[in-house]
Amino acid sequence: MMSKVAHGIVSNMRSILPRLEASVKGGSTSKRPELSEHFTLDEMVANEKLLQYDEGSKERTELETALLGVLNRVEHVPIVINGQEFQAKEDFQQVLPYDIQQPIAHYGHAHRVLIQMAIDKSVEAQVKWDKVRLSDRIDIWERAAMLIAGRYRYNIIAATMLGQGKTLRQAEMDVAELVDFMRINPVFLRELANYEPIRDIQNNCRNSMRLRGLSGFVAAISPFNFTGIAANLAYTPALMGNSVIWKPSDSAILSNYFVFKALREAGVPDGVVNFVPAEETTFASVVTQHPKLAGINFTGTSTVLKVLWQLVAQNINFYQNYPRLVGEGGGKNFHFVHSSAEPETAVACTIRAAFEYAGQKCSSCSMLYVPESLWQNHIREPLLEITASLVVRQDATYCDSFCSAVINRRAYDRIYMWLRYIDQSPSCQILVGGSCDKRRGYYVDPTVVLVKDLDNIICREELLAPILGVYVYPDHKLKETMEKVAQINHGLTGSVFAQDQNFIEEAYDAFRVNVGNLNVNDKSTGLMVGQQPFGAGHMTGTSDKLGTPHSLLRWTSPQVIKESYKTHRNIFYPYMQINDQEQGIAQSDMVSQDESSFGHFNSDGNKVV
Repeated sequence: MMSKVAHGIVSNMRSILPRLEASVKGGSTSKRPELSEHFTLDEMVANEKLLQYDEGSKERTELETALLGVLNRVEHVPIVINGQEFQAKEDFQQVLPYDIQQPIAHYGHAHRVLIQMAIDKSVEAQVKWDKVRLSDRIDIWERAAMLIAGRYRYNIIAATMLGQGKTLRQAEMDVAELVDFMRINPVFLRELANYEPIRDIQNNCRNSMRLRGLSGFVAAISPFNFTGIAANLAYTPALMGNSVIWKPSDSAILSNYFVFKALREAGVPDGVVNFVPAEETTFASVVTQHPKLAGINFTGTSTVLKVLWQLVAQNINFYQNYPRLVGEGGGKNFHFVHSSAEPETAVACTIRAAFEYAGQKCSSCSMLYVPESLWQNHIREPLLEITASLVVRQDATYCDSFCSAVINRRAYDRIYMWLRYIDQSPSCQILVGGSCDKRRGYYVDPTVVLVKDLDNIICREELLAPILGVYVYPDHKLKETMEKVAQINHGLTGSVFAQDQNFIEEAYDAFRVNVGNLNVNDKSTGLMVGQQPFGAGHMTGTSDKLGTPHSLLRWTSPQVIKESYKTHRNIFYPYMQINDQEQGIAQSDMVSQDESSFGHFNSDGNKVV
């Protein structure tokens, strides 16, 4: 049986698709195994268990060793194309966000010629890789899950903590999510492979469908904030038979490179995924101008997603495919509190969602909506006191650190400008925080801002920062406020807090369109692969729901094959009443097994066409 994790995602699909049982687990029942495969579905699937890292535990000792290993060696991260390493002329460094004098990796950007070479090698590799059996690909992904959950785990966590400024818990969750992608996506692939088109007359023909990769190459452009999502952007298309050029974020390059090495060791052939650090605009320009572009898999900001879309649109007449565009931009996530909510739950969930990882998650809470009846006496004081007490350490590896510095100088400068705007805006009031410092690292204090006007830009724009906007609404204007929030806050996740079931039902309707995920009495962050598949809507993303079979379908071009077993010689239809002589065909030769071309008689003896 399948676990609840996978079963909840695929139960609806399974109920309407024919299930073909294989006699051997993982084996094929198809008469033509080279065309399609079918699998048993009896494996148990569950999310990766989070380790606790208690003092003196084996995992804590392993992680401490890995942290020292990363700190004491500046890793060279090469450009890797078809298994060959290349060195760029200009050298860059990945530094610790909280200690910018400490490098942990050096790397170079691929120039246009190298990117072009990567495309050519990817296109060549895709032809061969697409013919590899699904079961063989699945074996590689399962080996990768074991390697990342085991031997590579602590190095990836260490690189994520140091290079991306994540605390221990946040980095552990990130790598566990990566393991989930590698372990659960093959389960979804088995489900998809088991589909067969309807065959209503058994002996007339056989219909089958095989899952092909997209002809050409896929460009994966990954973000800094999640190592797991970065790898998923590159390796989910690869699982489906595509070749990929992976442009990692400069600010996550070491952890991403460790993942790349793990997948190569697991058996992903050279050229199937090429590791190509590059300057953003150069990379986007080269890949979108190539006629073999088959798709772009992107996570970042909505602004960049629009630019990529425009570049593809400008070149649409030159492509050999209609490129698949999959993108998630985060958007404006919010918590909406009803007067029936439990204040303690709302406060705790909001602080975690707004300030963990310095508000840099694509699901981080950016706006809090509170009724007047709860704000002054129940929510304001604990929200401000706890926020002011959060430990923002100069070292993310300290266990008492709630969050650390923001990712890089560009992010710091952007957030600094937001804080200046807030300070000068007559409709904004900083209640706590508002300070920042870049002398050693890129530090921004967790900040709570009271906003008095819902048309203020703070209520609308994605900040990707440790800044929480609070709007206090009159209780009697509940419905009006909900309607306004649905108009101005389009994002990955919205959360509502209430005990009143009638209000919760109203919230389901009010926030049906503007967010991709809607949580009830829980924070906007912490979505898990297979349990809460995530993907935004409207102009914040294409909502392809990572962690479901639907996201895999975006990266396949199915081919349906009909094998006819009985000859079809008839030219004219019976209702045309053309006799045998007129057809010029002898009666003995006039045989048609295409039942759809004949009428039949109903119970009353009337001929039905």
